[in-house]
Amino acid sequence: MTKRWRSKLEPDKNVVEELSKAINLNKVLTSILVQRGIDSFDLAKKFFRPQLSDLHSPLLMKGMDKALERIDFAIANNQKILVYGDYDVDGTTAVATVYCFFKDRYPLLDFYIPDRYTEGYGISFMSIDWASNNGFSLIIALDCGIKSVDKIAYANSKNVDFIICDHHLPGDEIPAAVAVLNPKQKDCTYPFKELSGAGIGYKLIQGFAEKHAIPSIEVEKFLDLGAVSVASDLVPILDENRILAYHGLKKLKADPNNGLKALLEAYPDKPEFGVNDIVFFIGPRINAAGRIADAKDSVRLMTADTMEDAKVIASQVNQHNNDRRGFDQSITEHAFDLIEKDADFINRKSTILFHNEWHKGVIGIVASRLIEKYYRPTIILTESNGMATGSARSVEGFDLYSAIEECSELLDQYGGHTHAAGLTLKLENLPSFIEKFETVVAKNILVGSLTPEIEYDMEIPLRTITPKFYSVLKQFSPFGPGNLNPIFMGKNVWDVGDATIVGNNHLKLSLTQEEGGRVFKAIGFGLGEHYERVSQGVSFDICFTIEENHFNGHVNLQLNIKDILFR
Repeated sequence: MTKRWRSKLEPDKNVVEELSKAINLNKVLTSILVQRGIDSFDLAKKFFRPQLSDLHSPLLMKGMDKALERIDFAIANNQKILVYGDYDVDGTTAVATVYCFFKDRYPLLDFYIPDRYTEGYGISFMSIDWASNNGFSLIIALDCGIKSVDKIAYANSKNVDFIICDHHLPGDEIPAAVAVLNPKQKDCTYPFKELSGAGIGYKLIQGFAEKHAIPSIEVEKFLDLGAVSVASDLVPILDENRILAYHGLKKLKADPNNGLKALLEAYPDKPEFGVNDIVFFIGPRINAAGRIADAKDSVRLMTADTMEDAKVIASQVNQHNNDRRGFDQSITEHAFDLIEKDADFINRKSTILFHNEWHKGVIGIVASRLIEKYYRPTIILTESNGMATGSARSVEGFDLYSAIEECSELLDQYGGHTHAAGLTLKLENLPSFIEKFETVVAKNILVGSLTPEIEYDMEIPLRTITPKFYSVLKQFSPFGPGNLNPIFMGKNVWDVGDATIVGNNHLKLSLTQEEGGRVFKAIGFGLGEHYERVSQGVSFDICFTIEENHFNGHVNLQLNIKDILFR
């Protein structure tokens, strides 16, 4: 697929000059800092050395005082507390965090994860009945609940109180819970709005610890779970999320909880972990339980008291992930086949596919796969409990949530973010929804948003790349939304003669930019179609990131090529 290349705006040279002198850093790296809004010594210090002491006070969050009072009341009166969360990585890490923290301090506690197939996303009537029938007076809902107005009203009628800890966008009406913790509420003045669901849970236990003079180390033991949440839920790695991810990744390497440690036994040893290690290894395995079997397995894994227990559950979770891969591959191939047979597809601005036998647990992954190939807002639907239920994914620059909201009269339930959402509707409404969604997308999407774009930070000569340069660049991590791994552009490079295709259509190269100059190893994932021209020795431009390649105990710098442009 052809990509557009666009350079970020060049930062103010005077600001770069001043900051470069203040922090004793070369101007290339200083320019990238300034591009990211880091334009003073103090901001640079906070960026390079994130401190847990810089986390905002949890008491600044609207509803926190009421939430803590209700938990204290429950404990003082021996009421049973249920910790409730969504079935994805964010929800299960949130539940594991809050459940483990309170389990060490209060015995009348249990956790609950709704079944993806029988209950669906978020708070369910079934779960409220279960809580009521089993004597629970308080439910702490994590990563869900902000739109559950009817469910909370039902719970109130059964004398079951809720504390909602959510980070999704609120609707016009806030549920009548005892307390609602969500910085995105219009009248919440909490300084940072982009915490994950587990991040809200972390603030809850942080607030409880502060109120009861519990040492901060008792809260910080859950930082590894916080990092898994931040990385997996694709929240901006800025402000508090950067602090939680930075310290959580260190804990993940040095002292992970039993469940994460058991998972990592099947992963290559590395000097340190980054966001990608979570996104591509840990996250999918935690997610797989909820997609294929029971998400409670993931919570049991992350709350395991012994390594023996953790290893048994990790084995089950790994099998769930293997099953998930099989479903993912077969459904993706089926979806590709349906698209290729649809003569009208080329004229559409959106992709919506439905098949009543597709596995509900992997349709979100399939939607992402279709975006990679066709690059347009995508919804994949299947049948569940007599309804059409689906997962939606968007392209850069298009507000998917707003587009779905415009079709709300055809939907029974929906929720999510700008780039990802879930929805449920009656089967008979499906044709009308497909037609209206396509109309909404066609009306609102910009032409440029239908072509993937690579935004690179700046052009640099390859000779700029040295071990010292990379050692500083590495300190820009953790990388993710809001702080992406810097992408550079290099002009007029060529392969020195050993280009080859490896794995699944990946291009392996040895590049130089000047006769007799340094040669850099490079890998271009999925770029095998360029092999023939590259191997002819012609020059071309590249967009790339810089990384360390660990192989057989050796470490070398490698260029990770994002795209190739022939002149």
